[in-house]
Amino acid sequence: MIDLVPPHGGKPLNPLLAAEDSRNAEADRAKTLKRVDLTSREVSDLYMFAMGAYSPLTGFMGSDDWQSCCRDMRVSGGLFWPIPITLPVDKATADGLSLGEDVALADGESGQICAILKLEEKYSIDKQVECESVYRTSDESHPGVQKVLAQGDVNLAGPVTVLDEGDLPSTFPDLYIRPDEARRIFQDMGWRRVAAFQTRNPMHRSHEHLVKIAVEVCDGAFIHQVLGKLKAGDIPGEVRTQAIQAMIDGYFRKNTVIQAGYPIEMRYAGPREALLHAVIRQNFGCSHLIVGRDHAGVGDFYGPFDAQNIFDELWDGALITQPLKIDITFYCKKCDGMATAKTCPHEPEDHISISGTRQREMLSKNEPIPPEFSRPEVVAVLREYYQSL
Repeated sequence: MIDLVPPHGGKPLNPLLAAEDSRNAEADRAKTLKRVDLTSREVSDLYMFAMGAYSPLTGFMGSDDWQSCCRDMRVSGGLFWPIPITLPVDKATADGLSLGEDVALADGESGQICAILKLEEKYSIDKQVECESVYRTSDESHPGVQKVLAQGDVNLAGPVTVLDEGDLPSTFPDLYIRPDEARRIFQDMGWRRVAAFQTRNPMHRSHEHLVKIAVEVCDGAFIHQVLGKLKAGDIPGEVRTQAIQAMIDGYFRKNTVIQAGYPIEMRYAGPREALLHAVIRQNFGCSHLIVGRDHAGVGDFYGPFDAQNIFDELWDGALITQPLKIDITFYCKKCDGMATAKTCPHEPEDHISISGTRQREMLSKNEPIPPEFSRPEVVAVLREYYQSL
């Protein structure tokens, strides 16, 4: 057996999906319980609990864990955890629930009951503290801050048993890979050093270059994309996965890259979210996380390398999975290829800056996209989507 990095916390993975032989009975019991409707973020968190991606957490955080997580990036017992995983509700809903009772948790959009919460605590938080600690801002134009400020005033806490994983496993049957499954795949491939690449966009040439650097220094790369809810204007998962596969098939050696997806909903917390992504990838068995420019950022809220620098602030033993810190990438006309600021000696006027925002703009305006910017096979998939709008 190949020795992969251990799950976060050093214990076995802790998937919270109910055992198959008891799931139907628990689902029937859930229908008799008081019900709380969840936003897409909390539903996404339940799916992450279900697959074991949030190991070793057992459910939504209590007040001590919330406070310690915001302040010190660890839960009250000392385990490193950079972003609070909480279940907020309005005060009226919280007042109608009693400590110690089981509560049904339902998707607020579909109405599907997803889980049962054993309610252990109800507590209020200082939303400004969470915003300033996690997002480094309380600016309401930040999408993550918007959600925190708009959420209910009381958090419910306690262990969860997840009953339903939603539509993603059936919508993306070949991509919805759980942590234990990923670990088996890496072992079957003979990979020990695995670099994860987080993406919520189709991959252009800069992304491709980042992953190829990782393949050079590791045994393989795990292109791991967001299947949870995205921002308005982002390209749907079905289209994005086709575009990424076209790039893999045409421009990577066989058995060096695996494409997969997972159900997280982005919080756009920049540096803190980069750390959470590393925790999650450790659970998946990845030894490294590619951290490029403005990882998990939004707008101009974070500096281009803040998400890299925050890893240097961690204490020994906080994380086993390490960042692969890679400089800003671009196409250099004089180098006649992809390069970074560390490798290219030429002037900025020789560089073609590549960004997903610019690519979406060119596609929406039906402008030609040069091969230095994105692979033609990828552009063909994306252009078909944009022409269908």
